Amino acid sequence: MTASDSSTLSHDYERISTIYPLIDTHTHFDAPVFDHDRTALAQQAYERGVHHLVLVGYLARHFERMYETKHALTATDAIQDKDGDNRDRPPMPVTHIALGLHPFYIEQHTDQHLADMAQMLGQKRPIATQMLGQKRPIAIGEIGLDTFTDAMKVPAVFAKQQQFFCAQLDMAVAHQLPVMLHIRKAHAEALAMLKAHDYDAQQLGGIAHSFSGGEQEAKAFVKLGFKLGVTGQVTNPNAKKLRRAISAAVKAHGIRCLVLETDCPDMTPIMCQTAGDSASALGQSPDDEWGAPSTAGCAHNRNVPANLPWVLASLSELLEIPIDELAKQLWQNSNDALQTRWPYPV
Repeated sequence: MTASDSSTLSHDYERISTIYPLIDTHTHFDAPVFDHDRTALAQQAYERGVHHLVLVGYLARHFERMYETKHALTATDAIQDKDGDNRDRPPMPVTHIALGLHPFYIEQHTDQHLADMAQMLGQKRPIATQMLGQKRPIAIGEIGLDTFTDAMKVPAVFAKQQQFFCAQLDMAVAHQLPVMLHIRKAHAEALAMLKAHDYDAQQLGGIAHSFSGGEQEAKAFVKLGFKLGVTGQVTNPNAKKLRRAISAAVKAHGIRCLVLETDCPDMTPIMCQTAGDSASALGQSPDDEWGAPSTAGCAHNRNVPANLPWVLASLSELLEIPIDELAKQLWQNSNDALQTRWPYPV
């Protein structure tokens, strides 16, 4: 663990004196950047109130890695302390999986990947067995449209994004699963596709992950039935467009329209940043994924699930809603978005 990582892990939590139960609805906690200290970070996240976290898919070749990470984080065997005595493993968040093919990586996706994903969805057991360690995905994601780069705006590339988006929405309807949307600089196009599709977020739930649109777009997604995923970006006072959009959505629809996420290792809260570059890690390494521990720290600030309370605290301040009231409502919102029944810890 580097000095900067240690600083992030031991950050000044005195500003959040009470621990509130939280659900991290969107992570990439299976990424290689966490390989050297994932268990310790999971334990710390639980200590900071994170009871559930979702591993979200982006490339088919990493689906099995997600399941391996889930298995490692749900191990129940005893561990040995330094004296050789067995002791119970410290508690960690319950880990869940969403499978999806991310639009940013559209040129890497193939029709066979869609077929393999459909087969995986068909082979897994019902959601009722999730807590018993079965592999059934909890959602489909992250999926959507992305025209952030010029390459993504090429008509043939964007048409392929639309094809894969529609195909994965079809899977969500077939398996009655919520979706996690990745929409970047394509909100109008995504809204048009969602309105034309049989997928009904009012019935199935769903999350507009790391929402980045404007006020009208925020209200439009909520009107369709989606929750808006709020990340560490909200902790930045200069993120005025985002903060206005969240406030406008809440004014129109109430606090039931929001959920929390870290999107780790991206979207580090501003008070937890230790490096000068706070840009997204998306696509920064040669094979388009977050780097290994030996190289990742220099590329961007590594976000971790234990930072989620900072998002809660900043959102409470922005909306002028008591933090305890907000935390409890966000827990219910996450259940609604993911179509789950996780009881609120007391």
